[in-house]
Amino acid sequence: MSATGDYPLPKFHFLVEWGDGFRIGFTEVSGLDFETEVIEYREGNSPTYNKLKQPGLTKYSDVTLKRGTFEGDFSFFGLWQQTFLFQEGNQTGSLYRRNITVKLLNEKHMPVITWQLHNAWPKKVTSTDLKADANEVAIESMEIAHEGLTILGA
Repeated sequence: MSATGDYPLPKFHFLVEWGDGFRIGFTEVSGLDFETEVIEYREGNSPTYNKLKQPGLTKYSDVTLKRGTFEGDFSFFGLWQQTFLFQEGNQTGSLYRRNITVKLLNEKHMPVITWQLHNAWPKKVTSTDLKADANEVAIESMEIAHEGLTILGA
């Protein structure tokens, strides 16, 4: 498959959908990567002094979502807090797991590349750091664990 268009896509125009079409605005998304682990094997009577390598399990990185902190908005904490329902044995884990969609958009606001995270749930929330002489927006982040990543075209 060959590339289309004259220029590479800019990375600043994107949309995140948090399951069921619920949208939350973010300033940064990172960790949309995956790798295949290597299984190494060698028999003791092998005439070569090296290991054979074959593909093993696929490993998906956790995804980090960052956004500005707004007065009265504690939704990151609320999403993370829902995971305790499962830990306490009161609910099933499927209640707080979501399929998250990240879309890279073109200049017409149409999706060009779509990443789908399967069975995702918030595993860590980091509040903003505080600094008396900083001239910056307060940024909070949420780390998402998931069970698979699919990449789709437009």
